[in-house]
Amino acid sequence: MVAQKGRDGVRNRLRGVTLEKEKSYVFGIIQRCGVVVIQMLTNVRGVTIESLIKSVVLPGTFILTDEYEIHNRLIEWGDKRKSVNHEAGEYARNEDGDDFHEVRVNTMENFRSLLCGWLRLHRDIS
Repeated sequence: MVAQKGRDGVRNRLRGVTLEKEKSYVFGIIQRCGVVVIQMLTNVRGVTIESLIKSVVLPGTFILTDEYEIHNRLIEWGDKRKSVNHEAGEYARNEDGDDFHEVRVNTMENFRSLLCGWLRLHRDIS
């Protein structure tokens, strides 16, 4: 699950648009080898994220996340969670010793990277 800020770039600042007005939030959640949900958000308040998650995720689902603060509420909302801590240099974790890193968020991050690369090819989309 990812909520990322995007920016429209220097062109808008030259027209007097501030960085604060340029911010947009993109929510993304992906099932490994399954469904992808991408939604533009006006804010990243708990109630906004909670309603979106509850609309696309079955209660009790095991969700893998990064350390972003809003993800701490998943357990309160009835889901299970494990996370990696990018700030500490952790990007994947093998918890059962089988050489497969079960706890990772690479699927969503890779999808987002491919999507952003595709969008950059189109004018006025960052």
